[in-house]
Amino acid sequence: MRTRYGLSPWIHALASPRAAYPRFRGDRAADVVIIGAGITGCAVAYACAKAGLDTLVLEAERVGHGGTGRGAGLLAPDPGPSFRDVVAAHGLRDARRVFEAWRRGAVEGAALLRRLRINCHLTPRDSVIVARGDDVGRLRREFDARSAAGTAGIGLAWQTAKQLSNRTKLDVAGGIRVRDGFTLDPYRACAGLATAAARGGAAVFEQSPVVKVRFTRKHADVVTSRGTIRAGAVVVTTGSATAEFKPLRRHFKRRETYLAMTEPVPAGVRKQLGDPAVVVADLRTPPYRIRWAHGDRLLVSGADQEETTPKVRSAAVVQRTGQLMYQLLMMYPVISGLQPEYGWDASYGEASDGLMYIGAHRNYPHHLFALGGSGSVTGAFVASRILLQALRDSSDKADKVFGWTR
Repeated sequence: MRTRYGLSPWIHALASPRAAYPRFRGDRAADVVIIGAGITGCAVAYACAKAGLDTLVLEAERVGHGGTGRGAGLLAPDPGPSFRDVVAAHGLRDARRVFEAWRRGAVEGAALLRRLRINCHLTPRDSVIVARGDDVGRLRREFDARSAAGTAGIGLAWQTAKQLSNRTKLDVAGGIRVRDGFTLDPYRACAGLATAAARGGAAVFEQSPVVKVRFTRKHADVVTSRGTIRAGAVVVTTGSATAEFKPLRRHFKRRETYLAMTEPVPAGVRKQLGDPAVVVADLRTPPYRIRWAHGDRLLVSGADQEETTPKVRSAAVVQRTGQLMYQLLMMYPVISGLQPEYGWDASYGEASDGLMYIGAHRNYPHHLFALGGSGSVTGAFVASRILLQALRDSSDKADKVFGWTR
């Protein structure tokens, strides 16, 4: 079969060639303007609309067609960096807060998607972090640190080599099992949240890039090529800092992750690949992750590198797809001959500590931000809670670990 390079299977399976929402035109006012309609922007829009705020969403391209629709579809209970690394960077109390917030975000995000009856193939999954050889000591220290931290160790269990072999069919020395995770179709989840926000009263606009944002002491003016919105607050959920927020770009390193999805795996082979209800990750930074996707397909992600130029990106996707499939073959030789049906990439902004920036910045009055992150969609639901509290002037001081002053 021929591999579809550069094309996300989530978007390819569902996206219509026609825009679902109109372009913004004219001048109007709103309580909140959200810039960016990935899953974070749509989750924030739904929360704001439900809270009774006059909400308007501006997307430069199409809803969910950016990093969200090109992601791995993980609603992960962990934020990405290890607990020990977050403790080293921010202290034990803030590390607990980060991990508690992420687990809560995963559980509450899944509950919201179910409550809204969004058909996004949401499926509970355990996450298993595995280690080989000498790496098992490092992973064991991570487990002990999280266990000793109380709530940061909820849903955590150490797995022996035998337990992992029975469940994952991998030859590894040990690992950590983490509960309260999920997999989903991220594009369907995003589109469903956009629909729910619109039904709740939010105005959603596609193909409406923001030219600039002006602000005074009392309000902000969000300027597009076809009109202006006067807003009480502006929420920026563009993944990384865009051109109009150039001073914030220094907080992020532009990177690309790569993903490959196989053709459907034959039933006889599936039986030799372990429990499909498990997402497997290794100890690389960032890790390789393997999970089952809808239609009995395997999805492997990783091989991250610094963002490439448009000139070489297509070649990089082909090369990295091959690398991902090789890694998959090394872990599961039984898949020999299985071909990738899709190979694609996703760009993201990585903060030095691996955490999202969520909240206000002193240089941008009337602005709130939700930028960066680990690649799972959990941050969307963490951010929607924190930002709604900020809009209501009821922020929790414990969430300062996500702020710009950390």
